[in-house]
This record gives sequence, C-alpha cells and structure tokens, in this order.
Amino acid sequence: MKRVPLIKMLAGTALALAVVSTPVIAGASSSKEKKEVLYPNTTRAEPKLDLTSEKDQKAVNEGLDAVANQDKDKANQILQPIADGGSKSKYAQALALQGLANMHYNDGDVKGAIDLLKRALDNGVMPNDTYFQLQYELAQFYLADEQYQPALDTIAKWRADGKKETADSYALEGNAYYRLEKYPQAIAAIKKAQSMTDKPNDSWNQILMASYSESGQGDQAAQLAQQQLASNPNDANALNNAVAVLMQSQKYPEAISLMEKAKANGQLKTEKDYVNLAKLYLVTGQDSSDQKGPASKAVATLEEGMSKGIVQSSYDNYMLLGAASYMSDNTSKSLAAYQKAIPMAKDGEANIRAGQLLIADNKYTEAKGLIQQGIDKGVQHKGTAYMLLAEACRGLKDKPGTIAAMEKAAQDPETSAKAKAWLKAQGTSK
Repeated sequence: MKRVPLIKMLAGTALALAVVSTPVIAGASSSKEKKEVLYPNTTRAEPKLDLTSEKDQKAVNEGLDAVANQDKDKANQILQPIADGGSKSKYAQALALQGLANMHYNDGDVKGAIDLLKRALDNGVMPNDTYFQLQYELAQFYLADEQYQPALDTIAKWRADGKKETADSYALEGNAYYRLEKYPQAIAAIKKAQSMTDKPNDSWNQILMASYSESGQGDQAAQLAQQQLASNPNDANALNNAVAVLMQSQKYPEAISLMEKAKANGQLKTEKDYVNLAKLYLVTGQDSSDQKGPASKAVATLEEGMSKGIVQSSYDNYMLLGAASYMSDNTSKSLAAYQKAIPMAKDGEANIRAGQLLIADNKYTEAKGLIQQGIDKGVQHKGTAYMLLAEACRGLKDKPGTIAAMEKAAQDPETSAKAKAWLKAQGTSK
C-alpha cells in the first residue's frame, strides 16, 4: 500500500466529524421551519422513530453535548448505558453509539470508533439524513484507519443508497485509490471532485500530482504543480510541491528556476529550502561539462544560509559544503568544511575526504593520521581508504607502511585487483 510521497499533505485525512442533530421525539411537532432534506432521492424507507420518552431524549441530548464539549467522563456516564440497552428506543441507542464513536475517534481509537459506528448503522432505526451522515462518516473512519478498500466500498454504498454525489465524496475516493496504488482511478476521482465545485480543496491537487507522478505522467504532474504555484505564488507548500514533482520528473533546470525566483523574493526561509537548492545545483553540475559554475552556486547558497543562521552547522551540511567546494575547484574551502565535519561524525568518511585533499597538497603526515583515524572509525569503502593510506605512506617514503596498507586493500573486492597488481610489481605478493 502506498505511503507518503514527497508531496507532504497526503499524510492525514481531515474528517468532518459532527455529532448528529438533536433527536426528535416520535409524534412531536415543531413550529420551526422544516429542515432541508439532505437525501431527497433515496429509496431507503424512512423508519418509524421509537424515541417517545422525554427523559431519554434529554439524556441523549446531554450526552451528545458532552461529546461536543469533549467531556469524556460525562459522555461515557450518560451514553454508555443507553448504548448497552438502557433505553428501549433503538433510535436513542443508535445516537448514543454514534456519540461514543466520535469520542473514541478523537482519542485515537479509530478501530473502536469503527465498531461503534457499524453498530449504530446496523441498528437501523434512524432518519435517512442521520443514517447516511453516519455511513459517510464510517467511510472517513476506514480511510483514517488505512482500510482503503472498505472505505471505497462504503462510499460506493453511500452514493448508491443515498442517491447523492458530492465533490468531497469523490475526493475521499481518489485518496483511497491513491493509497491502493490505483492511479488511473485516483486521477479520475479527483478530477470528478474538482469538476463539481468552484472551490476545490488544495489537498486534492496534491493527490492528483502524486498520482500523475507515480503513474509515469511526470509532465502532467509538473504542469499541474506550476499552475498551482502560479495561482498561489506566496504559498510555501505550493512551491515545495512544484519543486518536488519537477525533481521527480528530472526537470532540474525548471526546479532551480522556481527556487531561484523564490529566493530572490525572500521566500526561502527554511534550512531544507537552502539545502535542496544547493543539491539541485550539484545534480545539474554532475551532468554538465561545466561543474564549476553550478557547484559555485551551491557553495554560495549554503554559505548564505549559514550566515543567516538558517542552515545549521551540522555534519551533513559541512559534508555537502565540502563536496560542493571540491567540485568548484576550491580545495582549501573543501578541506576546511571536511575538517569541521570530523568532530561531528559518527564514521570516518569526513576523515578520508580530508585526507585525500591533504595528499593532493603533499601534506602526507597529516593525511596519514586522518586517514588512519577514519579507517578506525569505520568507512563504507575500506579498500579505497587503505589505497589512500598507502599513497600517504608512499609520499613519506614509508615502504613497509605502504606495503601493509596495500595488503589490506587487496582484501577488499573493490580494490583487490589493483592492490594485488601493485604488490606483484613490487615483488611482495604472496
């Protein structure tokens, strides 16, 4: 099942939870204007209400008010006995179950809320508007509990039995289809939802963009993302979404252009913004004949963020600055960044990179010490580290040390052939 992609706001589902309206005593009349019927076309027969006791009505009202006011103790004290059969009215029992379901949901017990709501619906003695309201709520509960197929089945039944279609119901359907990785169905449902209202929810576009992207329609996703950003130029989420889908589609120049424009307008305000822009520069530089230009921009971006206190002086950021500086041919700045990363490191990668730069600068003693420390702390490519250690020893004219390091490199599959060839040439291979 699909988890959260780059696009952020798919993580949660906003549920329009509401306690049902005040129950009506069977046979009671009202001088108020008749309430609008929400499901006028349903074929479900309106059941005869059996709530005839004013005492029961008052108790249900007090219990539902307690739920609305988040007074859990009072709500449980009043509604639980009614739900357990303390009232002879099935309508009262159903309302009590629905109130308890909402309370369980608000406490994070979604499965318990689902069970209670199903009991309320199975009870059957509810007016049509209340019945279908709870059925729709059940679909929302299933979605929140990551039971995506039951959510789809419930919303289909709600639509078929209630003879009603809404934009929100199709958006819920699109969300569930996306989670099930059924992207064509998700796209169709979200587009249907958007066609039914002149005020579509922004999160619907996020599901649509993600569905386009995951189904290989990167151009459609990028176009939609840019349209959303154009409509909301000052919206940080719209900017992040646009950049994310452009990156997924490998449209790096377009992503950079958006971020540069946002930076010029003062919209880059988080560490992630600055770091992502720097990484984008490096990605384009790696695929370019001119690495120095994009890498220099990456360095400038990181240094600007650090000078403003937005980009923190962390291991990861110093490692990124070191790589960017190296690509921009500024080896002294690269070395300084790696040296700052070393005290923060949990492994020896920064040591190895700093050591390699020191070798290039003929500073073999310092390089040897750093590389050995890096090996002792642990590195991913141990054979390469030993090859560098051998090079430092060779620069110091330490032949025994060079041979010992090469023998270690010969034990790593990545460097075995090269190290063994060197040892054989020296006449020292076993």
